[in-house]
Amino acid sequence: MGFTIGGIREIRSGTRRRGRSSECTAVAEFTGLWGWDVVPGARAAGGVCSCGRTDCPAPGAHPLEFAAPVPAGATLDEVGRAWAEVPGASAMLPVGGAFDVIEVAEPAGRRALVRLERMGLPLGPVAATPEGRAHFLVAPGAAAELPRLLYRLGWDDPAALDLRGLGPGTYITAPPSDRGGRGPVRWLRPPALDSATRLPAARLLLGTLAYVAHRSRAGA
Repeated sequence: MGFTIGGIREIRSGTRRRGRSSECTAVAEFTGLWGWDVVPGARAAGGVCSCGRTDCPAPGAHPLEFAAPVPAGATLDEVGRAWAEVPGASAMLPVGGAFDVIEVAEPAGRRALVRLERMGLPLGPVAATPEGRAHFLVAPGAAAELPRLLYRLGWDDPAALDLRGLGPGTYITAPPSDRGGRGPVRWLRPPALDSATRLPAARLLLGTLAYVAHRSRAGA
């Protein structure tokens, strides 16, 4: 996955180094520990995007077109040099390579997470956005398979569940970065060595996610 024992020590000691921001350390964990690419993203304040476009369709919630991605395997020093070129950028993760994402409403996601943990099912990282969405990181390919998997479980319409898959060509904002000027993205279940590099297949989680999402919609 592009990390070494030396790289892990370097990253975990990074918070004690001068000039290392917490965001640089987080990005270095993504690249050096979990083997994820990271893309510098725009930020927003007062609805105005740092990309400079007055008609930006997603203020503070998209990659910066001019910034180079930081590849998986990059060390803390390499991340520091890259981030110095884009001061204030948010950290965004490209979806579809190392992982896909199943997105649901945060309240449903929290309830499903409790159920899944009690059932002892394998889980990857789970994040919550300030827009009230939960992102479950799963093995690549989930987004393309989602309609078929849901149909086999008896659910014909993913939109009716307020559940969708994010795949290649999409990006998520990574904790602890701000998204759209609304506040930071937070981990509901942070990455760990036993989960972030061995993400679960979507089919293992989807039945519980769909059931809880349906119950949440019906209750609302």
